[in-house]
Amino acid sequence: MPVLKVMNENGEVIHEKEYSLKYEYQYFFELLLSQLTSSQISIAAVGHRVVHGGKSYHDPVLMTPSIIENLKQFIPFAPLHQPYNLDAIEIIGKAFPHLPQIACFDTAFHHSHPPIADYFGLPRSYLEAGVQRYGFHGLSYEYIMMKMYEIAPQKANGRIVIAHLGNGASMSAVHHGKCLDSTMGFTALDGLMMGTRCGSLDPGVILYLMQFKHLNHHEIEELLYKKSGLLGFSGISSNVKTLLESESENAKEAIDLFVYRIRRELGALVSVLGGLETFIFTGGIGENAIKIRSAVCQDMDWLGINIDKHNNENNQLIISSDKSHVDVRVIPTDEESIVAKHTYALLNKRP
Repeated sequence: MPVLKVMNENGEVIHEKEYSLKYEYQYFFELLLSQLTSSQISIAAVGHRVVHGGKSYHDPVLMTPSIIENLKQFIPFAPLHQPYNLDAIEIIGKAFPHLPQIACFDTAFHHSHPPIADYFGLPRSYLEAGVQRYGFHGLSYEYIMMKMYEIAPQKANGRIVIAHLGNGASMSAVHHGKCLDSTMGFTALDGLMMGTRCGSLDPGVILYLMQFKHLNHHEIEELLYKKSGLLGFSGISSNVKTLLESESENAKEAIDLFVYRIRRELGALVSVLGGLETFIFTGGIGENAIKIRSAVCQDMDWLGINIDKHNNENNQLIISSDKSHVDVRVIPTDEESIVAKHTYALLNKRP
């Protein structure tokens, strides 16, 4: 049976217990909070990142049983994330029923999209049922924009594209601090190719997989969410660092496809903005993968992008050169701080 060990800052084991894999998620949360409370830390509230808020939830909200039930409606829209987000809330609610819990939504930043950007060319009855584009990674984008107003207020209201590049990847177009469009849509599968997710896909591929490869919906979900992207296309790994270090032609081609899709989506988002003044890299890949940033920005002089090799290789805050008409920046994201900020603010609004 697996053993869970809790260690202090000195690496000393302060708690050790066998646990069943069946209950590990619940056990981890109960153990974490019990250890914090026994360490004389006063917990005022718990903030959560919840991936999907649908059309109803635009702002952070104090959790109630009815709101949790409402949010369960969006599990089909985000099957990899939403169930676990809500499980955490329910587990903590049972263990600590008087502890306020506040949900912050990854979709909220995208509610400023003009409606036309979120429609699909389907019968309107599907739109009324919630089938539309939503956008994700909103807490990351919100943090980046907050930092822009701190470090470059003269640029923050300009035309900005933010590339959140990690195992999950997306890009957003922002003007006057408001998001106008994003590469992710109805689910977190859309847009860029990612670590294990396919990105944008002709819907006919799904029909082909069903009709001629005889895949059921569970197999298709597994394929698109967990077996595609960099992992599936390279056949090696979902990790960009591993692929960049590999001598395999498949690894090289997977990286080339990843970069190509970023460059293509950049052009689309710039057309939505009507120009570009700032291009920001963030996320684990955006913040650390020097070769990816270089490849994305290569031969982009036509768009006004020119990066400084030395600054890029040293992960400077600004990596654009003096010749560049577009500011190119690297800003580490911090979604947790945005959740904490919203949780604190909402907690202090309560009567």
